[in-house]
Amino acid sequence: MLVDIAEIKIQSGNGGNGLVAFHREKYVAAGGPDGGDGGRGGDVLFMADSRLLTLMDFRYKKEYKAQNGGDGRGSKCSGKNGENLVIRVPVGTLIKDAETDRPIADLNHDGAVFVAARGGNGGWGNMHFATPTRQVPKFAKPGQKGVTRRIKLELKLLADVGLVGFPNVGKSTLLSVVSSAKPKIANYHFTTLEPNLGVISVGEGDSFVMADIPGIIEGASEGAGLGHEFLRHIERTRLLLHLVDVSGIEGRNPIEDFDTICEEMRRYNPILAEKPQVVVANKTDIITDEAAYEAFKKEIEERDLLLFEISAATGKGTRELMAFASGCLKELPIPEQVVYEDVLEEEQELTFTIVREGEAFRVEGSRAEHIVNSTNFSDYESLQFFQRSLRDHGIIDALEKAGIQEGDLVRMMDLEFEFVH
Repeated sequence: MLVDIAEIKIQSGNGGNGLVAFHREKYVAAGGPDGGDGGRGGDVLFMADSRLLTLMDFRYKKEYKAQNGGDGRGSKCSGKNGENLVIRVPVGTLIKDAETDRPIADLNHDGAVFVAARGGNGGWGNMHFATPTRQVPKFAKPGQKGVTRRIKLELKLLADVGLVGFPNVGKSTLLSVVSSAKPKIANYHFTTLEPNLGVISVGEGDSFVMADIPGIIEGASEGAGLGHEFLRHIERTRLLLHLVDVSGIEGRNPIEDFDTICEEMRRYNPILAEKPQVVVANKTDIITDEAAYEAFKKEIEERDLLLFEISAATGKGTRELMAFASGCLKELPIPEQVVYEDVLEEEQELTFTIVREGEAFRVEGSRAEHIVNSTNFSDYESLQFFQRSLRDHGIIDALEKAGIQEGDLVRMMDLEFEFVH
């Protein structure tokens, strides 16, 4: 079974904490600060791998976390960087932010890599905070937390040519005749419940990939049947072969069938309706209503569309159709890789907000948490550093704009203190 949609949770590694330590050596009475920096947390990357065909593995594992950075060590030694986590996905996987459904990467060739969550930076050790007036800093910075985000994976088949049409018009039969693909074939609707790929060879060094897109029904653009799942696979194709059953055995009107499929593609994505397409009249060997077929051919001709007559069951006209499709592909441009804006740096930026709680003011957010965690409140010099950090990062200005007065209570995480100008 082709699993082409999955949702997972990823988390990059936290940065290691900086260390508070002092040099200790025989005959050295008071060594200076030598606490090392924390290591950087590991990134989470996605890599396209042509050996993978489905997103099946993501059904069983839903959470992925990169390694945290190591804490700083003495003698000014930094902690070890966390290892990156590489998540392999099939070629043709579209990566979206699950919260907004916004595309953030399109891995459409083998080996393509996208960094989806960057690891947190390591914290500074106390050796960075030594000054001529502060020679024994008893505080260090904690590591930056990694990024947590929900990711939606969508696999769209990579095929040059897409076979579209109503169920049971002969798409699977055609694919089986012109390639080595072995799709399931039977005389009932929706035999094919997943797309099938076949490599079509029309000569030495001349081949292309064709996808049998499962039958689209009226209302597919609104999700009827398996509409959305099927229509998404047409988006990457360069040429469409639109198969129409012209035999009349089922009493269907071939013109109405053709228009219905075109309208469903247009409603789902207007770009699909603009793709080059060749109309393929199938089952011409068993036509029961010659008048209806002639009316169909006339209508297609008046619309200036190309019409090929074939019989997939007997192979009539199929080689000529594949040769024509190959010629069309030589003239059609290969789609360029889509590049999306990388917003990871924005998402990792430390921020804060001010919330009024009665007579008190609460400072929330990653910036406030980072400042509090960086402070040793039992050390006077560290408290001075805390006060400067509040002003340097704009928290004091924001509190004043929010209307705070001398003596009002301020809350930051589990900390409470009175505001003093």
